[in-house]
Amino acid sequence: MSSFALVGNPNTGKTSLFNTLTTSYEYVGNWAGVTVEKKIGDLKEGGGQLVDLPGIYSLHPLSKDERVATQYLIEETPSALINIVDASQLERNLALSIQLLEYGRPIILGLNMMDVAKSRGIHVDIQKLQEQLGVPVIPLIARTGKGSSEILSTLKDFGAVDSPVLTLDYGAAEEAITDIEKMLTSIPNLPNHRWVALQLLAQNPVILQALSSQIDMAEVDAISNRCEAKLLQAGYISSLPEWIRSVRAGFIEKLCHTVLDRSTQKPHNLTERLDAILTHRYLGIPIFLVFMFLLFKVTFDWIGNPLSDLLDGFISGPVSDGINNALDAVGASSFTHALIVDGIVAGVGGVLVFIPQIFVLFFIISFVEDSGYMARVSLLMDSLMEAVGLNGKAFIPFIIGFGCNVPAVMSARSIEQPKDRLLTTLLIPLMSCSARLPVYALFAGVFFQSHQALVVLSMYVLGIAMALLLCKLFSSYLLKNEANVFIVELPPYRLPQGRSLMRGTWEKGKGFLRKAGTLILGGSVLIWFLSYTGPGGFGVEMDDSFLAKIGGLLATLLAPLGFGTWQAGASLLTGFLAKEIVVSTMNIIYHVPNMEGLQGQIALSFTPLQAYSFMAFVLLYTPCLATVGVIRKETSSWRWTVFSIGYALILAYLISLIIYQGGRLLGFS
Repeated sequence: MSSFALVGNPNTGKTSLFNTLTTSYEYVGNWAGVTVEKKIGDLKEGGGQLVDLPGIYSLHPLSKDERVATQYLIEETPSALINIVDASQLERNLALSIQLLEYGRPIILGLNMMDVAKSRGIHVDIQKLQEQLGVPVIPLIARTGKGSSEILSTLKDFGAVDSPVLTLDYGAAEEAITDIEKMLTSIPNLPNHRWVALQLLAQNPVILQALSSQIDMAEVDAISNRCEAKLLQAGYISSLPEWIRSVRAGFIEKLCHTVLDRSTQKPHNLTERLDAILTHRYLGIPIFLVFMFLLFKVTFDWIGNPLSDLLDGFISGPVSDGINNALDAVGASSFTHALIVDGIVAGVGGVLVFIPQIFVLFFIISFVEDSGYMARVSLLMDSLMEAVGLNGKAFIPFIIGFGCNVPAVMSARSIEQPKDRLLTTLLIPLMSCSARLPVYALFAGVFFQSHQALVVLSMYVLGIAMALLLCKLFSSYLLKNEANVFIVELPPYRLPQGRSLMRGTWEKGKGFLRKAGTLILGGSVLIWFLSYTGPGGFGVEMDDSFLAKIGGLLATLLAPLGFGTWQAGASLLTGFLAKEIVVSTMNIIYHVPNMEGLQGQIALSFTPLQAYSFMAFVLLYTPCLATVGVIRKETSSWRWTVFSIGYALILAYLISLIIYQGGRLLGFS
């Protein structure tokens, strides 16, 4: 089967094109770092497989996701490469294209974002570009699908066609290239030898590691040193890798002079005008905080809550009545009746009523991601992040963590420095993911109804504040960071398409529904069973159940935090599986018919101060089971995984203790 690879700079539209060309759908965002590992899909019309590689700026990797792309090119032999470049940033994007053309595989150059280039007054002569590079050049607007059919038709027979290899004249380095090529002749299954020689001279770490045991690296170093000496004699005093880059840059400059017409380019476009306000040194962060407040206002007060009330009425009314009638009609036993109604319906239904808030939140987040604003947020936070030991790029995984901590941990791969990557991974669980949202909605709706959006926003801000504080502590004493340079891609602002928004919202929200049908369902059954049984057998009183006994073990420890009851202890314990199960457990424990009934029980069991302390504890305590699993996978260390659980528990306890005991001293109840 033919295999094709999508390669390009971050945020050039590779994943959008991947979704159009294949039968699968991957997450798309108008910011760098969305793809953090290679993704494989089947091309439409049975055209073979398509691999979407992480966005890279060159074949010299700095981060783990960039290493994935370079590793693929050295180990695999794709039938052809589809190099996606941004037509509005052609000169910068061609730096990678030149390296791919030297690689020697057949290439299609996908000239994406033609609409953006046109709006900026930039015109690309496609025919001249095609003649200069010797490869097909296809204009694209990937987000609308324009040009994708031409890509598919070109790929049908393109894999079998030999593509001319771009050969630049590297002057004084040519002798060194030839010498290393001779050393490579005895090594099987290598791509283009000249390309490999150039990568060795450029000190590409992936290529050096792959060939370290197959060639004499001391001889390679000797050849490189002789070449640098010649460059020095010729008056070029930079290193050999810099010389190679400069030759490529000169070729690109001449090429762009030939194929680009900037005579009508606009001096200030919409993106620049918006950036003057949204990324303003003093106004940028306040604007972001106002936006977050409005996000929660819409999510809870204006749209989410009314829809949740309707859904709650539907589940507690027609759905519950229908299930009860059906069970009565088939003569179900009291055990079966209690299991389905009190366990499954109460547990799962108690979480499902928050679907509207979660989907509204994801819709707005998808809009902001696709508009290009998220990348600006990371830029705004760079100075603050740098002050605590990281850079603005680490803030992107933090923002992703607002949706789910699992992909957020995975997205930390795009961070170049290993220590920064580990530090970010350890702190991501402090970001308030959507799984905590049902807990906030429940408690804020009962005790802080008139200030619900503000209270929920305070949870998100608290999570960020704790992450920054611990970042400073860890980077100063535990993981001393290396000096780093912050580079972030600022994509153009654009109005997201309705189809893209709906698919993005669905892709984020379906994970919640999947958990409702699996983990939350299983957890609800287990919780109900523990509440239904006890040392005295089946059908015991709730206070005499195994669940009460287990929760009671934690009650004494939790008492100083304001919620020292077995009900709170049991809910927090089961919340380790998934934070949504905290609400499922309470629904089963308090045995209420609908959300209004649960809110009434919560109002009797907590005070506003206790409720806020409880929400803070849910925010900060142990990561969920899935997040623990991905931390273990990404760090390859049980030591760091256990550390992430331990510090979160200690932090949650201390912050809740300060909130509750401090609130009491100040006269709050």
